[in-house]
Amino acid sequence: MKRIGLLTSGGDAPGMNAAIRAVVRTAIYYGIEVFGIERGYAGLIDDTMMQMEMRSVSDIVQRGGTKLRTARCLEMLTEEGQKQAVATLEKHGIEGLVVIGGDGSFRGAKCLTEGYGIPTIGIPGTIDNDLEYTDYTLGFDTAVNTCLDIINKLRDTMTSHERISVVEVMGRHCGDIALYAGITSGAEIIVVPEIAYNMEEIITRINRSRANGKRSNIIVIAEGVMTADAFAKQLQDMTSYSVRATTIGHIQRGGSPTMADRMLAAQFGNKAVHLLKDGIGNRVVGIHKNEIIDMDIIEAVSMKKKFNYELYETLQMISM
Repeated sequence: MKRIGLLTSGGDAPGMNAAIRAVVRTAIYYGIEVFGIERGYAGLIDDTMMQMEMRSVSDIVQRGGTKLRTARCLEMLTEEGQKQAVATLEKHGIEGLVVIGGDGSFRGAKCLTEGYGIPTIGIPGTIDNDLEYTDYTLGFDTAVNTCLDIINKLRDTMTSHERISVVEVMGRHCGDIALYAGITSGAEIIVVPEIAYNMEEIITRINRSRANGKRSNIIVIAEGVMTADAFAKQLQDMTSYSVRATTIGHIQRGGSPTMADRMLAAQFGNKAVHLLKDGIGNRVVGIHKNEIIDMDIIEAVSMKKKFNYELYETLQMISM
C-alpha cells in the first residue's frame, strides 16, 4: 500500500490530533503517503484534502480538537454519497482509509469496505466511551478529568453554602462519563440512562448523609436522563434544601489530552497503519485488558454497550 487517507468524523475528542500525528508519522516511516481529508466524510465527498508530511503534524500532540476538522455527514448514509466518496479516493490513488470517530463513523467505514472494497481501519475517538469492544475510547479519560476538575471546584462552593449541586455531564445513551466522574469526585449520587432513578430514594440518601453530618452533596447526572435544571427543580420542589444546577457542556470535548489519551492515540494510530500496510482492512482497533487489539468492524459495531454495574455498586457503598 503506497497511499492512504485519514479523516476525523463525528464529535471531536481530545487525543484526535495525537492520533493523526501517530498515523502520519508511522505511515511516512514505512514510505506510505498520507492524505488528510478535511471535515470528515463531507470532505471526502467534496474532495477537500491535502497531503501530509512529517512537519504537518508538528506541535499538535498536546492540542485538543482535530487539525483536520470534523463534521457529521448524512450524505454518507446514501448510495450516491458513498459512490462520490469512492470516486474521490480513486481520483487520488488512495488505497486505504483510517477513520477516527465513533459508532456512526465506523458504519461509514464499513460501507466503504463492504460495498466498494476499500480497506478501512477505525480508531475509536469519542468521549462517551460507548463502544463495547474496547475498554476505553480516545478522549474519554480527558473528558472525565475535565468534569472532575469542575466538580472539585463546585464541591468547594457547595460546602461553603451547604447546598446540593446537580452536575450534568455528556452521555445520551451511555452513562460512563457520569459513572467515572461521579466515583472519582466523591459524588454522593449518579443518575445514568442505564438505571431508572427514584427521586424518593435519592432524597432518602441525601437525608441520611445530612443526618451523618454532611452539609453538601454532589449529584452527577448524564444528559440522556434529563437536564440538570429539570432534575434540580424536581429535587428542590420535594425538599427544603438549596439546590443549584450546572451543565458542563462542550467544555468536556476540549482541552489538552491526558497522558492516558495521548498514549492510546500513539498506539491506536500505529496499529492502524500496520494493519493497512499488511493489506488488512475492515477492522477497528481498541484496547482490552491493557493490550492493543483489532476486531472485525461489523462485529464491533454490532456489540451492545454493557453498563458496569459493579462500579455502580461501588459508588453506592462508598458515597456516603
